[in-house]
Amino acid sequence: MNLYDLSSYDYDLPSENIAQSPASPRDSSRLLVWNVEADSVNKALHFRDIVNFFRPGDLLILNDTRVIPARLKCTRQSGGLCEVFLLRNLDSEFMTWEALVKPARKIHKDSKLMIRDKYIRVLEEFPEGLRLVKFEGFNSRGEFMNFLEESGQVPLPPYIKNNDSSMKESYQTVFAKNNGSVAAPTASLHFTPELLERIKSNGVNIAYVTLHVGLGTFRPVMTQDIREHDIHSEHCEISQDTANIINITRSNGGRIIASGTTAARTLESFSDESGFIRSGSLDTRLYIYPGYRFKVVDALITNFHLPQSSLIMLVAAFASCKSGMLHNEENILSRLLSLYESSAKEGFRFFSFGDAMFIE
Repeated sequence: MNLYDLSSYDYDLPSENIAQSPASPRDSSRLLVWNVEADSVNKALHFRDIVNFFRPGDLLILNDTRVIPARLKCTRQSGGLCEVFLLRNLDSEFMTWEALVKPARKIHKDSKLMIRDKYIRVLEEFPEGLRLVKFEGFNSRGEFMNFLEESGQVPLPPYIKNNDSSMKESYQTVFAKNNGSVAAPTASLHFTPELLERIKSNGVNIAYVTLHVGLGTFRPVMTQDIREHDIHSEHCEISQDTANIINITRSNGGRIIASGTTAARTLESFSDESGFIRSGSLDTRLYIYPGYRFKVVDALITNFHLPQSSLIMLVAAFASCKSGMLHNEENILSRLLSLYESSAKEGFRFFSFGDAMFIE
């Protein structure tokens, strides 16, 4: 097995294992716990049981980004229909965005697209359907966000066939706060307010970071050598309070538990080589695959990811670090994929609304 060959991250998944809706209640989804160093696996769990695997003094890190209705149906000046899919905000007023457009061959620099009584102007044209666009006719960020809520659609992944109005809230975490994502931090969809309170009552602290999920997270890896994949920039932030509690937890011997690959990437993006976290905001292009040495994250909550995705590569890299087998990462990747395939056979649900793993 070649760790850098895209085909090494493939596995068989029957279509019936792809979850089409979240579990109800959210914390009733199934949970697989994998202690990598001991290679012990427990599949007879529900997500609410995760509280039993936290220790007093641990710190749970959640990504508090909020998914925006980023998919907009517009009209070109010719009268033809088109789509603008907002990816990343580029100004404080939320008016300038990096976006994907369809049909890209008919939308060029200086094009003006209409949605209701507002206009979107194309400022720059880039390959692969990417455009720099600016909204016109809005007086404030609040007015724009109200318009977006009324006019846009929540961009559910294409493998979810049900896109009715109920999905708008189902595809948000219960603590979603900061507008800006075009996809949910799905590992955290399993949490309920009650479960979070139980976790805190057991002596576990909870802190929040923000990473606005964009093309960097969900864009497929298309290069056969995974090292040649170009990951797009995503904006992330860590407050001073969160940085302080992370650093204090680490100095006291507590574990940093990241809920989701986006929380993990945020923490690693703000860390120095010793694992010290600084506060601030930045645009990260951190691409984690086997060979990466984690400096901050001690345990990871994550869903079952798409074959050949950058997310499964991150999970393989994390498991390799936890195993202490950094020179035998092929075995860890094989073990991870075998857990994926056996879980599929045992009825676990996969992808955004699917079941979860806790890797320690």
